[in-house]
Amino acid sequence: MSSTGICISIMAALVVGAMSPGPSFVVVSRIAISRSRLDGFAAALGMGAGGVIFAVLALAGLTALLSQFQWLYVLLKIAGGAYLFYIAVNIWRGAAEPLEVSDEVNDRRAPMRSFMTALLTQLSNPKTIIVYASLFAALLPRTVPLDLIIALPFGVFAVEAGWYSIVALAFSARHPRRLYLHAKTWIDRTAGAVMGGLGLRLILSGLSTR
Repeated sequence: MSSTGICISIMAALVVGAMSPGPSFVVVSRIAISRSRLDGFAAALGMGAGGVIFAVLALAGLTALLSQFQWLYVLLKIAGGAYLFYIAVNIWRGAAEPLEVSDEVNDRRAPMRSFMTALLTQLSNPKTIIVYASLFAALLPRTVPLDLIIALPFGVFAVEAGWYSIVALAFSARHPRRLYLHAKTWIDRTAGAVMGGLGLRLILSGLSTR
Protein backbone atom coordinates (compact mmCIF):
# COMPACT_ATOMS: atom_id res chain seq x y z
CA MET A 1 0.00 0.00 0.00
CA SER A 2 1.26 3.49 -0.85
CA SER A 3 2.07 6.10 1.79
CA THR A 4 -1.06 8.01 0.79
CA GLY A 5 -3.24 4.94 1.20
CA ILE A 6 -1.75 4.13 4.60
CA CYS A 7 -2.25 7.70 5.80
CA ILE A 8 -5.87 7.74 4.62
CA SER A 9 -6.56 4.43 6.36
CA ILE A 10 -5.14 5.68 9.65
CA MET A 11 -7.03 8.97 9.42
CA ALA A 12 -10.30 7.18 8.69
CA ALA A 13 -9.88 5.07 11.82
CA LEU A 14 -9.02 8.15 13.87
CA VAL A 15 -12.13 9.97 12.65
CA VAL A 16 -14.30 7.17 14.02
CA GLY A 17 -12.42 7.30 17.32
CA ALA A 18 -12.65 11.08 17.59
CA MET A 19 -16.42 11.01 17.03
CA SER A 20 -16.95 8.55 19.89
CA PRO A 21 -18.43 10.36 22.94
CA GLY A 22 -16.02 10.87 25.81
CA PRO A 23 -14.53 13.51 28.12
CA SER A 24 -13.14 15.48 25.17
CA PHE A 25 -16.62 15.85 23.67
CA VAL A 26 -18.07 16.91 27.03
CA VAL A 27 -15.39 19.55 27.58
CA VAL A 28 -15.48 21.10 24.09
CA SER A 29 -19.28 21.18 23.87
CA ARG A 30 -19.61 22.73 27.31
CA ILE A 31 -16.94 25.36 26.62
CA ALA A 32 -18.60 26.29 23.31
CA ILE A 33 -22.09 26.50 24.77
CA SER A 34 -21.24 28.29 28.02
CA ARG A 35 -18.48 30.67 26.94
CA SER A 36 -18.11 31.73 23.31
CA ARG A 37 -17.63 30.31 19.85
CA LEU A 38 -14.02 31.52 19.90
CA ASP A 39 -13.46 29.63 23.16
CA GLY A 40 -14.94 26.55 21.51
CA PHE A 41 -12.56 26.81 18.58
CA ALA A 42 -9.64 27.36 21.00
CA ALA A 43 -10.66 24.17 22.80
CA ALA A 44 -10.78 22.33 19.45
CA LEU A 45 -7.21 23.46 18.77
CA GLY A 46 -6.24 22.18 22.22
CA MET A 47 -7.66 18.77 21.35
CA GLY A 48 -5.72 18.81 18.09
CA ALA A 49 -2.49 19.74 19.87
CA GLY A 50 -3.00 16.95 22.40
CA GLY A 51 -3.56 14.47 19.59
CA VAL A 52 -0.33 15.55 17.91
CA ILE A 53 1.62 15.10 21.15
CA PHE A 54 0.27 11.56 21.56
CA ALA A 55 0.93 10.74 17.90
CA VAL A 56 4.54 11.92 18.12
CA LEU A 57 5.06 9.98 21.35
CA ALA A 58 3.56 6.86 19.75
CA LEU A 59 5.88 7.22 16.77
CA ALA A 60 8.80 7.72 19.16
CA GLY A 61 8.03 4.45 20.91
CA LEU A 62 6.76 5.66 24.29
CA THR A 63 4.26 2.79 24.31
CA ALA A 64 7.18 0.35 24.53
CA LEU A 65 8.36 2.21 27.63
CA LEU A 66 4.86 2.12 29.15
CA SER A 67 4.55 -1.61 28.52
CA GLN A 68 7.97 -2.22 30.08
CA PHE A 69 7.30 -0.10 33.17
CA GLN A 70 3.74 -0.97 34.20
CA TRP A 71 3.86 1.35 37.21
CA LEU A 72 4.36 4.35 34.93
CA TYR A 73 1.27 3.51 32.90
CA VAL A 74 -0.73 3.01 36.12
CA LEU A 75 0.50 6.35 37.45
CA LEU A 76 -0.52 8.14 34.26
CA LYS A 77 -3.99 6.59 34.34
CA ILE A 78 -4.56 7.54 37.97
CA ALA A 79 -3.28 11.09 37.41
CA GLY A 80 -5.44 11.48 34.32
CA GLY A 81 -8.51 10.17 36.14
CA ALA A 82 -7.87 12.55 39.02
CA TYR A 83 -7.73 15.49 36.61
CA LEU A 84 -11.04 14.50 35.00
CA PHE A 85 -12.60 14.16 38.45
CA TYR A 86 -11.27 17.62 39.37
CA ILE A 87 -12.99 19.10 36.30
CA ALA A 88 -16.19 17.24 37.23
CA VAL A 89 -16.21 18.71 40.74
CA ASN A 90 -15.75 22.25 39.38
CA ILE A 91 -18.57 21.78 36.87
CA TRP A 92 -20.89 20.40 39.57
CA ARG A 93 -20.07 23.17 42.04
CA GLY A 94 -20.80 25.87 39.46
CA ALA A 95 -24.00 24.28 38.18
CA ALA A 96 -26.38 26.54 40.12
CA GLU A 97 -24.51 29.78 39.38
CA PRO A 98 -26.19 32.10 36.85
CA LEU A 99 -24.34 32.64 33.59
CA GLU A 100 -24.42 35.16 30.78
CA VAL A 101 -22.99 33.93 27.50
CA SER A 102 -21.79 36.00 24.57
CA ASP A 103 -19.63 35.64 21.50
CA GLU A 104 -17.83 38.82 22.53
CA VAL A 105 -14.61 37.90 24.30
CA ASN A 106 -14.05 40.39 27.11
CA ASP A 107 -11.11 38.53 28.61
CA ARG A 108 -8.34 38.00 26.07
CA ARG A 109 -6.91 35.20 28.19
CA ALA A 110 -10.16 33.20 28.08
CA PRO A 111 -9.40 31.40 24.77
CA MET A 112 -5.98 30.39 26.07
CA ARG A 113 -7.59 28.96 29.21
CA SER A 114 -10.04 27.06 27.03
CA PHE A 115 -7.15 25.78 24.92
CA MET A 116 -5.24 24.57 27.98
CA THR A 117 -8.32 22.95 29.53
CA ALA A 118 -8.91 20.99 26.33
CA LEU A 119 -5.23 20.11 25.93
CA LEU A 120 -4.97 18.77 29.49
CA THR A 121 -8.23 16.86 29.07
CA GLN A 122 -6.90 15.23 25.90
CA LEU A 123 -3.63 14.34 27.62
CA SER A 124 -5.39 13.06 30.75
CA ASN A 125 -6.23 9.73 29.14
CA PRO A 126 -3.08 7.69 28.39
CA LYS A 127 -5.25 5.10 26.61
CA THR A 128 -5.25 7.47 23.66
CA ILE A 129 -1.56 6.90 23.00
CA ILE A 130 -2.22 3.16 23.07
CA VAL A 131 -4.89 3.63 20.39
CA TYR A 132 -2.49 5.60 18.22
CA ALA A 133 0.29 3.08 18.74
CA SER A 134 -2.03 0.17 17.90
CA LEU A 135 -3.14 1.81 14.65
CA PHE A 136 0.43 2.69 13.73
CA ALA A 137 1.66 -0.82 14.50
CA ALA A 138 -1.14 -2.39 12.48
CA LEU A 139 -1.00 -0.14 9.42
CA LEU A 140 2.51 1.28 9.18
CA PRO A 141 5.27 -0.63 7.38
CA ARG A 142 8.27 -1.92 9.33
CA THR A 143 10.37 0.96 7.98
CA VAL A 144 8.26 4.09 8.08
CA PRO A 145 8.94 6.48 5.17
CA LEU A 146 9.92 10.03 6.08
CA ASP A 147 6.89 11.47 4.29
CA LEU A 148 4.58 9.43 6.55
CA ILE A 149 6.44 10.48 9.69
CA ILE A 150 5.91 14.11 8.67
CA ALA A 151 2.33 13.67 7.44
CA LEU A 152 0.87 11.74 10.38
CA PRO A 153 1.06 14.52 13.04
CA PHE A 154 -0.53 16.97 10.59
CA GLY A 155 -3.24 14.44 9.78
CA VAL A 156 -3.94 13.78 13.45
CA PHE A 157 -4.23 17.50 14.12
CA ALA A 158 -6.62 17.93 11.19
CA VAL A 159 -8.84 15.08 12.41
CA GLU A 160 -8.96 16.08 16.08
CA ALA A 161 -9.16 19.86 15.62
CA GLY A 162 -11.51 19.52 12.64
CA TRP A 163 -14.03 17.30 14.41
CA TYR A 164 -14.07 19.36 17.60
CA SER A 165 -14.37 22.58 15.58
CA ILE A 166 -17.59 21.12 14.19
CA VAL A 167 -18.69 20.33 17.75
CA ALA A 168 -17.84 23.88 18.86
CA LEU A 169 -19.71 25.40 15.91
CA ALA A 170 -22.80 23.29 16.57
CA PHE A 171 -22.99 23.86 20.32
CA SER A 172 -22.30 27.60 20.15
CA ALA A 173 -25.36 28.14 17.96
CA ARG A 174 -28.33 30.08 19.35
CA HIS A 175 -30.76 27.21 19.98
CA PRO A 176 -28.35 24.99 21.96
CA ARG A 177 -27.34 28.01 24.03
CA ARG A 178 -30.96 28.90 24.78
CA LEU A 179 -31.60 25.32 25.86
CA TYR A 180 -28.47 25.36 28.01
CA LEU A 181 -29.39 28.58 29.80
CA HIS A 182 -32.89 27.27 30.45
CA ALA A 183 -31.67 24.03 32.04
CA LYS A 184 -28.12 25.00 33.06
CA THR A 185 -28.19 23.45 36.52
CA TRP A 186 -29.26 20.01 35.37
CA ILE A 187 -27.11 20.03 32.24
CA ASP A 188 -24.01 20.99 34.23
CA ARG A 189 -24.73 18.41 36.89
CA THR A 190 -25.20 15.77 34.22
CA ALA A 191 -21.93 16.81 32.55
CA GLY A 192 -20.20 16.79 35.94
CA ALA A 193 -21.54 13.34 36.72
CA VAL A 194 -20.38 12.01 33.35
CA MET A 195 -16.91 13.52 33.75
CA GLY A 196 -16.67 12.26 37.32
CA GLY A 197 -17.70 8.78 36.23
CA LEU A 198 -15.10 8.76 33.47
CA GLY A 199 -12.43 9.97 35.88
CA LEU A 200 -13.29 7.33 38.49
CA ARG A 201 -13.37 4.66 35.80
CA LEU A 202 -9.89 5.65 34.68
CA ILE A 203 -8.60 5.63 38.27
CA LEU A 204 -10.14 2.22 39.03
CA SER A 205 -8.80 0.88 35.74
CA GLY A 206 -5.33 1.98 36.76
CA LEU A 207 -5.64 0.50 40.26
CA SER A 208 -6.94 -2.81 38.88
CA THR A 209 -3.86 -3.26 36.69
CA ARG A 210 -1.40 -2.92 39.55
